[in-house]
Formats: sequence, structure tokens, C-alpha cells
Amino acid sequence: MIRVLHMIASLDVGGSQTMMMNIYRKIDREKIQFDFVIDRPAETYFAGEIHELGGRVYTLPAFRGTNAGEIRRDWNNFFYTHPEYRILHSHVRSYASLYLPVARAHGVKTIIHSHSTSTGGGVKGAVKSVMQLPLRHQADVLMACSRDAGEWLYGKRACQSERFVLLPNGIDTDRFLLPPGTRERYRRELGLEGRFVIGNVGRFYDVKNHTFLLDVFAEVRAREPRASLLLVGVGPLQQQMVQKAVDLGIAEDVIMTGNRTDVPELLGAMDVFAFPSLWEGLPMTVVEAQAAGLPCVLSDTITREVDVSPLVEYLPLGDAGAWADALLTRRPRLNAMEAIRRAGFDIHSSAQRLTEIYTALDREAGM
Repeated sequence: MIRVLHMIASLDVGGSQTMMMNIYRKIDREKIQFDFVIDRPAETYFAGEIHELGGRVYTLPAFRGTNAGEIRRDWNNFFYTHPEYRILHSHVRSYASLYLPVARAHGVKTIIHSHSTSTGGGVKGAVKSVMQLPLRHQADVLMACSRDAGEWLYGKRACQSERFVLLPNGIDTDRFLLPPGTRERYRRELGLEGRFVIGNVGRFYDVKNHTFLLDVFAEVRAREPRASLLLVGVGPLQQQMVQKAVDLGIAEDVIMTGNRTDVPELLGAMDVFAFPSLWEGLPMTVVEAQAAGLPCVLSDTITREVDVSPLVEYLPLGDAGAWADALLTRRPRLNAMEAIRRAGFDIHSSAQRLTEIYTALDREAGM
């Protein structure tokens, strides 16, 4: 059995975490087993399931800007005490340049995985950008969820090399084949019967742009009194968004569900999906929304690689009224499942591709 060590920082619900858990559930665990390193020990939503699937979870210190020596030392000690690992798959990019060379010094093959197209702004973002520059030279495999995410982190030249692997964020399409009556039952349980439901799935972080979404919904609500906004996720800005909804006078029509494992069913309860993120790598939730047959209105910052069906419409950010117009345009649900599979977003394809990559790397490490 090949044990692959994933550095993923947090085990709370997020795009990269959800993707890897989807693959973990489908991969042949008699051949490939996943273990995880995190640096946020309070964020362990998936930890119980990981242990049930046979995985291990380790905690190493987070980079705080002044503890580079500690990071290198602790990773070095880790590989000394865990020689069973021959593959490190890092979903953290911000300070991976500190520990990838340590892994390689221990004969460990390394994968760096780009899930985004921005480090954010300010001094923190600038520092991350500088620290990420060596990654294209340090890792054995340069992986990305989209072409945009790859070129952003590694540069166009590196993405033309044999080391570059495009791995679309796969979803379990079978989970979106819901039993009859599921939509009605969920709408009834959520108090959404007879409502026009706009939905969003995403953590409450700046990048997800919930503040703009609430402005949009205020416009929608002024035109459609029976509209509701269904927000799935958690995050540090949640209470701030609760207060904003109160200030806008729309709080009674905004439902925040928290983290949920029944996202396909919740998507089934929606009428349209709104996704005004400032940037993304390749957002799985948009693919999932299409799998649920939902019309989707996306910010034009989102990669066109998720545009796999007639359900998708792009809009620039800034004009809440234009977004309200688009969301209120009643469009029918469509079955986009075959288009999603053809585009390579089925989780079985992702699991098979990763199995091939891990097997080849393990063979190289053993030579």
C-alpha cells in the first residue's frame, strides 16, 4: 500500500478539502491510503471520517512569518520519524517552499497543488507571492485545478512542461441523483415552500464576497417579496454578514445553514445559484450546482473552465441591480450531468488519474 501524505492546513469544509475527501472516498484504499498534516488543530471537521477510512492526522506548526527555522526543523524531524512516506502532496502553497526541500532531502517525491488564482492583497499577499516563486522549481509535480490556477502559480512556461498536471476538481455525480420528493421535503423543512430561492455555497471569507451578495439580494427582495437567500457554510465573517442582513432589513429572508454534508439536497432546494467570488481556482460548488441542474450566475473573475453547460452566465462585479436582474430571470433547470462527465469533472476519473500519478511517483522514489 502507498501512503500519501497530504499537507492541507485545515480539515474544515473548503474547496480543496472537499475535493480531496471526495477522492479519498472513491480511491482504492487497498492500494492508496491518505494521511494528513494540518497546522490549524481547531479546524477538524473531516478528522473523524478520515480516521474511519484508515487515515492519520498530524499537526505541525503554522508559519507565522518569523519561524522559518522551526518549520524546517519540525518537518525534518517528522520525516526522520516517519520514513514510510515517499510522497508529499501539498495543497498549501504560501510557505510550502520551506518544507518541500526538506521532503526532497529525505527522498520524498513532492506535488504542489494550486487551487486558487490569488494570494489576496496587502503586505501579507505580497509576502506569499515572493515565497511561492521557488515552488515551480522545487516540486516534482506541478498540479492545478485549472489552467488559470496553474499559470498563476507556476507561470506559462512551467505549465507547458511534462511536470505540469491539470486535475479538474471532480465531484461525485451519483450524489446528485436525488430520490423523488427530495426538493419538496427540503424546502418544507427549511421553510421555503412557495419561495424563490437564491443559493450560495461557500465559506464566509472576503474572497467569497458575501457582502456584495447581500446587496444583490436586497435588490432582489425589493422586487420579489417571496425571495429567500440560502447560504451554506461557516467562516470568520459570518456574524458580520448576519449584522449586514439586519442593517439591510432582509435578515428574516436570509437562511444560514452552517456546514452541511447534504449539499446536493440543499442545491436541489434552490432555484438559482449565485457565485460572486472575487477570485477562485476552480470552484467545485459551481460544478456541483450544474450537476443539480441549477442556473448559475457567476462573477466574470471565475475561470471559464467551469462553463460546461448552458446553465452558466457570467457578470462583472459592482452592479447589484444587474445581478438582481439576472437572478430574477426565471430559467429552467437542466440535466447537465453528461456534460459534466465529458468535461472531466467526475470524481472517478480524478481518483484514477491520481492513482496513476501516485503509483508512478512511488516507483521513482523506490529506485
